[in-house]
Amino acid sequence: MGDDSEWMKLPIDQKCEHKVWKARLNGYEEALKLFQRIEDEKSPEWGKYLGLIKKFVTDSNAVAQLKGLEAALAFIENAHVAGKTTGEVVSGVVTKVFNQPKARAKELGADICFTYIEIERAEVVQDELLKGLDNKNPKIVVACIETLRKALGEFGSKIVTLKPVVKILPKQFESREKAVRDEAKLLAIEIYKWIRDALRPPLQHINSVQLKELEEEWVKLPPSPPKQTRFLRSQQDLKAKFEQQQAQGGDQSDGDDEVETAAVVDAYELLEAVEILSKLPKDFYDKIEAKKWQERKEALEAVETLAKNPKLENGDYGDLVRALKKVVGKDANVMLVTLAAKCLAGLATGLRKKFGTYSTYVVSTILEKFKEKKPQVVQALQEAIDAIFLTTTLQNLSEDILSVMDNKNPSIKQQASLFLARAFRHCTQATLPKSMLKPFCAAFLKQVNDSAPEVRDAAFEALGTAMKVVGEKAVNPFLSDLDKIKLDKIKECADKVELPGGKKGGGGEKKTAAKAPPPAEAPPRSSGPPKKTPAAAAKPSAGPSKKGKPAAAPGAKPKKTSETKEIIETELAVETCEERAAAVLPASCLQQLDSANWKERLACMEEFQRAVETMDKAQMPCQALVRMLAKKPGWKETNFQVMQMKLHIVALIAQRGQFSRTSALVALDGLVDKVGDVKCGGNAKEGLTAIGEACSLPWTAEQVVSMVFAQKNPKNQAETLNWLANAMKEFGFTGINVKGFINNVKTALGATNPAVRTAAITLLGVMYLYMGAPLRMFFEDEKPALLAQIDAEFEKMQGQSPPAAIRGAKKAGLEDEGDEAEEQDEDGGGGPPDIMDLLPRTDISDKITSDLVSKIGDKNWKIRKEGLDEVAAIISEAKFITTNIGDLPLVLKGRLNDSNKILVQQTLSILQQLATAMGPGLKQHVKSLGFPIITVLGDSKSNVRAAALATLQAWVEQTSMKEWLEGEDLSDELKRENPFLRQEVLGWLAEKLPTLRTVPGDLMQCVPQLYGCLEDRNGDVRKKAQDALPTFMMHLGFDKMTKATGKLKPASKDQVVAMLEKARAVMPEKPAAPAKAAGGKASAGPGKAAAGSRPQPVNEDVVDSKPEAKKIRGGGAAKKLPSPPEETAPPPPSMDKDSNASKKPPGKGKAAAGSQQAAAGKKPAAKAPKDEEDRSGPIFILIPNAKEQRVKEEKQLKILKWNFMTPRDEYVEQLKGQMSACFARWLLDELFHFDFQRHVKAIGVMIERLECESEATIGCLDLILKSFTLRFFDTNTTVLMKVLEYLKLLFAMLERENYHLNDYEANSFVPYLILKVGESKDVVRKDVRAILTLLCKVYPASKLFPFLMDGTKSKNSKQRAECLDELGCLIEGYGMNVCQPTPAKSLKEIAVHIGDRDTSVRNAALNTVVAVYNVCGEQVYKLIGNLSEKDMSMLEERIKRSAKKTAAAPPAKQTTTERSQREHPTNPNATFLRKPAQEDPNKLNQARQNAQHSESSHPSIPKEFQLDLDMIEMDQSRVCELPDLVQHKLDELLEPIMIPEPKMRSVSPHYDELHNSTASTINFVISQVASGDINTSIQALAQIDEVLRQEDKAEVMSGHIDQFLIATFMQLRLIYNTHMADDRLDKKDIFKLYSCIIGNMLSLFSMESLAREASMGVLKDLMHGLITLMLDGRVEDIEDGQQLIRSVNLLVVRVLEKSDQTNILSSLLVLLQDSLITTAGSPMFSELVMKCLWRMIRFLPETINSINLDRILLDVHNFMKVFPKEKLKQLKSDVPHRTLKTLLHTLCKLTGAKILDHLSMIDNRNESELEAHLRRVVKHSGNMMGFKSDRGNEKSGLRTEDRMSKAKVSDILSEIFKKIGSKENTKEGLTELYEYKQKYSDADLEPFLRNTSQFFQSYVERGLRMIESEREGKGRIQTSAVIPQHGVDSGPLSSNNGEELKPAVYYERLKILRQRQGLENNSRELMLQQQQQQRPPISSLLSKPSVASSTDMLHSKLSQLKESREMYQQEHNTHSPTHAHTRSASPSANLDDLKKRLERIKSNRQ
Repeated sequence: MGDDSEWMKLPIDQKCEHKVWKARLNGYEEALKLFQRIEDEKSPEWGKYLGLIKKFVTDSNAVAQLKGLEAALAFIENAHVAGKTTGEVVSGVVTKVFNQPKARAKELGADICFTYIEIERAEVVQDELLKGLDNKNPKIVVACIETLRKALGEFGSKIVTLKPVVKILPKQFESREKAVRDEAKLLAIEIYKWIRDALRPPLQHINSVQLKELEEEWVKLPPSPPKQTRFLRSQQDLKAKFEQQQAQGGDQSDGDDEVETAAVVDAYELLEAVEILSKLPKDFYDKIEAKKWQERKEALEAVETLAKNPKLENGDYGDLVRALKKVVGKDANVMLVTLAAKCLAGLATGLRKKFGTYSTYVVSTILEKFKEKKPQVVQALQEAIDAIFLTTTLQNLSEDILSVMDNKNPSIKQQASLFLARAFRHCTQATLPKSMLKPFCAAFLKQVNDSAPEVRDAAFEALGTAMKVVGEKAVNPFLSDLDKIKLDKIKECADKVELPGGKKGGGGEKKTAAKAPPPAEAPPRSSGPPKKTPAAAAKPSAGPSKKGKPAAAPGAKPKKTSETKEIIETELAVETCEERAAAVLPASCLQQLDSANWKERLACMEEFQRAVETMDKAQMPCQALVRMLAKKPGWKETNFQVMQMKLHIVALIAQRGQFSRTSALVALDGLVDKVGDVKCGGNAKEGLTAIGEACSLPWTAEQVVSMVFAQKNPKNQAETLNWLANAMKEFGFTGINVKGFINNVKTALGATNPAVRTAAITLLGVMYLYMGAPLRMFFEDEKPALLAQIDAEFEKMQGQSPPAAIRGAKKAGLEDEGDEAEEQDEDGGGGPPDIMDLLPRTDISDKITSDLVSKIGDKNWKIRKEGLDEVAAIISEAKFITTNIGDLPLVLKGRLNDSNKILVQQTLSILQQLATAMGPGLKQHVKSLGFPIITVLGDSKSNVRAAALATLQAWVEQTSMKEWLEGEDLSDELKRENPFLRQEVLGWLAEKLPTLRTVPGDLMQCVPQLYGCLEDRNGDVRKKAQDALPTFMMHLGFDKMTKATGKLKPASKDQVVAMLEKARAVMPEKPAAPAKAAGGKASAGPGKAAAGSRPQPVNEDVVDSKPEAKKIRGGGAAKKLPSPPEETAPPPPSMDKDSNASKKPPGKGKAAAGSQQAAAGKKPAAKAPKDEEDRSGPIFILIPNAKEQRVKEEKQLKILKWNFMTPRDEYVEQLKGQMSACFARWLLDELFHFDFQRHVKAIGVMIERLECESEATIGCLDLILKSFTLRFFDTNTTVLMKVLEYLKLLFAMLERENYHLNDYEANSFVPYLILKVGESKDVVRKDVRAILTLLCKVYPASKLFPFLMDGTKSKNSKQRAECLDELGCLIEGYGMNVCQPTPAKSLKEIAVHIGDRDTSVRNAALNTVVAVYNVCGEQVYKLIGNLSEKDMSMLEERIKRSAKKTAAAPPAKQTTTERSQREHPTNPNATFLRKPAQEDPNKLNQARQNAQHSESSHPSIPKEFQLDLDMIEMDQSRVCELPDLVQHKLDELLEPIMIPEPKMRSVSPHYDELHNSTASTINFVISQVASGDINTSIQALAQIDEVLRQEDKAEVMSGHIDQFLIATFMQLRLIYNTHMADDRLDKKDIFKLYSCIIGNMLSLFSMESLAREASMGVLKDLMHGLITLMLDGRVEDIEDGQQLIRSVNLLVVRVLEKSDQTNILSSLLVLLQDSLITTAGSPMFSELVMKCLWRMIRFLPETINSINLDRILLDVHNFMKVFPKEKLKQLKSDVPHRTLKTLLHTLCKLTGAKILDHLSMIDNRNESELEAHLRRVVKHSGNMMGFKSDRGNEKSGLRTEDRMSKAKVSDILSEIFKKIGSKENTKEGLTELYEYKQKYSDADLEPFLRNTSQFFQSYVERGLRMIESEREGKGRIQTSAVIPQHGVDSGPLSSNNGEELKPAVYYERLKILRQRQGLENNSRELMLQQQQQQRPPISSLLSKPSVASSTDMLHSKLSQLKESREMYQQEHNTHSPTHAHTRSASPSANLDDLKKRLERIKSNRQ
């Protein structure tokens, strides 16, 4: 019992793991109760048991296991996290439960499996059960099969995947255990219920007895399909529906659904693929070519056996197919042909869609072979072609089929039609569109009239099948020429047709009828406006936009069918005509028609005309009337008046009657004959136009042109062409069959008569308006002179828009709109045909000989190359080729895998060539040749991949993406685990998918591979997959893609789902669907893929529509369009805003003209307002923080850094992606358009909008600059000049806005701008220089300097010269401080160019060095280093010349003028932060600016205190402005510096109403603590104190501590600087405020949790404030002041104890450093800080574990960097030194040698002595030697270092002093001496200096001080009070009396002016003046604390002035004797002069 009591006390989860089974049993029981009790499925309690559930089910004790199974089942049913345990638990059930003898255990195990399936883990459960089938224990196998069977029975075949189950089933039938076989049989019966006969093929090889038994059982099964009875958690709706049906007892309603479910399973999918290629006989390819037919038969029989496998493994069957095709096509033995056909059928059946690649090569051969009469051959060929059809689409085979439809052999025609009939049965309305049906129907119509009855019957059957599939309405328009008997025959055939699935007739028709109104009969080529459909949008090869004929007017008759009747109108006999004419014409009229008297004939014509004019349209017998007119003399009429009338009447009849083409043919001869007649020509043209309107222009034009060129009359030919040109403008280009008369135009171009040639060229010009540049392709073979004339005509038309169509409107309503739209969209008949379709194409198949094919496949690469060269030559010679290219695809595919990469690249270039040459027909080769190109994307060589990608793009341009996304090919490519291939393909898809409106459903097959790529090992693949994710989602939808994650592992699934969520947020929208009644298609023609994604809206129902150039854009095949739609850039004039027309930008004449044309009608075209709507909005979108985000992403390397030699595609794509968010869509398209004119236009708009969108421009500035860097790499000067124009305006705007360019923007732009400074064109260089000048106003010159220095390294001599010139300008304008990184380094690099080969570079380098000389004098020689003698002499000569020029120049303030023009500030690092526009510049800054620009001051020395005495003297006015200015300066300098209050949220008056949360209330109260009003502050502090005193409420202050402390020390500073000095305030109030502050602080720092939240910076400022308060003498004067100071003392102790020890220690070290730097500070301040540090050191043993030693040592390192040991010793007190040593010693003592591991945060340990010091201390403490004195330490430290012999030291120092003495190396020598002294601080230099002059000694001393100051000043954070360092010596010369130049001189002058204004000079100022009399050491001047006091600032400024003054004098005396403002060399004389001038000013003012 004792044992029991032990485990009884344990928690449940521990009991479940206990070693005692009873404990486990008890644990399981309690767990079961617990699991049933927990209601929340997401309770954390479940997580405790996640790892235990497997142990529950695998317990070794049977009793415990049973209870464990129950508990596990409860867990799985109720826990949300249960799914994570699926794999391990089901595995445990299979291995440890299914082998148990107890039925209850097995039952529970099965239930666990089913429950897992219920919670969506079916796949994992199934996998584990299938693994169990391999177990050796038959009990387990039986249980697994049984569980699978029950799962299938309950959940159905949708949940339980049948393919893997069926795969293992035959193996179970072979088991030795009867129980296993029986269970397998039951499983097979269950599976059969769900998939029926699809199970037969996989089980066909099992034992025949077993199969028979199965068959018997299967027969017994009920015919109705089973139903799912158990449902997943996600199927609760189905569950409810099922339960409802069960309750009602009816289950019929779901029948249809279940049938569909059952039909989904395909037997093919259940089969295992067999690999047969390796099983082919080794000698197969030899045997198949053997001469003996028996050998060939053996080879084929071997293939036939292999091909009988129902499912074949994918592979390269190219060679096999080629061999079989050869047998079918060329073998004389029909038996072998039959065998080969069977093999092909087997391959097609086994490979299915994968055979589609080879289908197009085989079909043409099979069709040709149908000439064989033998039934067995025909049958085999039929089976083969039927099997092949199922692997591809009818569209792919259409060309091959149509080519044999007019074959001479009737058998071929018959079999082709029968094949089509069979094929149509598998089609639907969607897969058999009108565009495809039209050519087939045309071929069938010929065949129904064929002489062979079998051909006719086959055609009828095919037409009947088509009618059945797509409905009568769709087919009838193509059958208008057939008589009723034939139509009835077709309908009869249609009724007999039974479609797959047993659908009887009528279904399709009803559906069609429901969708569309009754069809109107219309000709195939109609001119109604089409509606855009998705099917058409996806068809890139369709014709260009349909235009010309606007929509019908509202009153037009919708069912005008006259044209249809006229087409079939029979020719009437003369007698019939006379009868019909007599019925409508007066009798006299008919009698006088052939009168010999012309006057009678004229009268007759007049009567004829009157009769026609009054005749009713329906009753007008047009043909009869025209034939009467043609009656003798007819068209040979000799009297011109009669003829004119006659021609006019023809026009009237055509206009007013139902005029047919039969009638037209009667009249056309006469009209054409008279068209060139001088008198009758006008009427003839009128007649032609009327006929064109009645019978359609395309038909009329074709007839007229062919007739006129059959004549020899040049006048007629010329005038006909002129008429046609005009008619095209009037009718538009719709439906014109260019092919029909292009040859006649060529004839006209070759005519001898110039008028004919001119007319032909004019006609071509009009055609060019519609067709664009590709029209020229037809005439490339013409003579150069003629071609030049054509080009000139095209040039004239360039940029013009075609006029709006004004005729042909009455035909618009001919056909039902919807039907018409569909037809036009699909066949392109409504618009001008695609130019690529019109080009004459060459069939090159006969040139692809077997020799050439074998050559390309040769083993020798040289021969292969020869073969490829021949192919390239063939394609190049043919220019445009047909789709029939023989065996070329298969051999080229082989070469894409060539081991020789050069041949791979050559093959790719041939494929590109092929794409261009073949055009749209290329799509049928996508499967065979396109996907192998994708395979090449996996090549390891980047150049091969780039070539493959370029080829792929070329192919996609000619085809649609649909061909590439259909089928499994793309997903198969992605399955290849090749990182290169994956990233290239995914990148390509990410680019293409967003441009598509619809995609095939097969894209879903790529999703599993996409998910795999998301977790690929390669980072680039993962990134590309993430980029592609949103583009997949836009087409497939989030839900589908989430569902697809179900098959992933749980860990992967979570990751992928998270990525899907992210992708959902950035999912692009699908391209907008085009307008419904659009006048044309927007899908791109070949070479214009982009247009498809950006549909172009066109006119809807406007008669006078917009010129049509823009509408044809989408359809043109050209790469470059003839006239880019510039017209849309300016807003077109609208009806109510005529003023807009005048507002158009100048210089856009063409655009304006186009707009005026558009406005000619009643209202403008629909396109114009659409574009205006697009372009009228802002061009930039301001997104908050978007730029900062881009900077952050680039820093984190999430995106490519903008850094390249030439821009690669990935940079351009990245930029486009970034710009798409904040640029208007149209602007982005224009900026990246291939046409440069679009760029110019876009930049023009950007210039116009620059001012009005300045803020948004700045927000997108980085992107704008980046996009223009791309233009710098273009060669087009026009664009470049426009870019530079914009940039000049942009930088001018930035300057006005006071915007400062940041480094991110500059780095992305400046290097590329500097590239253009070397441009060969002067005008470009001039603009770039101007931009660089402007750039300096918005970007520090010192930062621009390094970019220019990099530019001097260019190979371009112009660039080097220009960069050097610009450097000279910068140095001249800003002084030496602009030189980065150091003047010496920069000057050395510049001086190198003095020896350049190029004269301009040499001159520029010399000029730059001279500019340096003008700034710093002789020191330039030290800076430039060693030069060759020749270069030095050139430089000296140039310097002498420049000195002469300067002396000769007039003493005017030349430099001042120049500098004021440049407006550069003197400080090179000056920044231009943006300021509010309304803020006036600070007066002090103005004064400084004035001082900087005055000539008397040295350019690089700012003298803030210098007075412009000249100005004061000249100012004679009584009102003196200057003293006010000086007063302002003094006030700012002498008043204590106020640290700006931290930015807090502005509080609205209704703050509490708006924000009631605790946090916002605290923020509000804290903001009041820093208030200037004492009472407000006290009230706020009281509220906070109330919170802090209550422990339960104090926690609300958490997170606000820093904020509160900042407000507190702000208030302390305010009291110290303002309140205490204000006598008006009651000191008691101040004391009360102090008391509140200290009380609050004591409360705060009594709570350690809150105190620790204070950060280091805040603690530093707080301690500074508290110590300052303790030292404030004024506090003692207040009553109880001593008490206050004691309280502060207590508070300081509390702060030291309770704060975060790292932060407080760190803040004290920084505070000590700052206080020691600040020479003006109180020494007591430093002492108090050190006392605090000592206290901290005392407590280090207790606090060491809570301290971050790395941070403390970093602070010590920084301290020692600023105060090295030598410098610390120089301080008056040694306490700081001792404090630091004690701190380090204590740390070392407490941590030992480990202290050295805490130096990780220090970047450069050599910058201070910290590491060396620590090592010494550690070593000493290790030797128990104790801590010695400072001197002892130094000595011991020296002893540890390497000693040097005296002789060696002497040599080194001698060498150093030699360098100092030489002119060239003096700087280097001084540097070495300084470093030597640093290393060996006790080195004795006395012996070396003893014999030198006093001047040399002072020079060395001064030089060392300068180096020290430079080095110490580098890493320091300088405030605005820091003095800039100067690269010149600033020590006083020994010859000058420096005593008289103390700051007192300047102070005296200021004092006098203050007195003049009546200002007091109080004692404090005088005291400060006296304090400055001793000049501090230079090192102390170079660093300031981060918060400087006013005293520090003044001290610093005055010291600086003295140095600056001395420097000025020194240089003035040595370098500038002829300076404009020469002053006396004697300081005393100078001072006297100053005094006199001040006196003079004083007397003048009185």
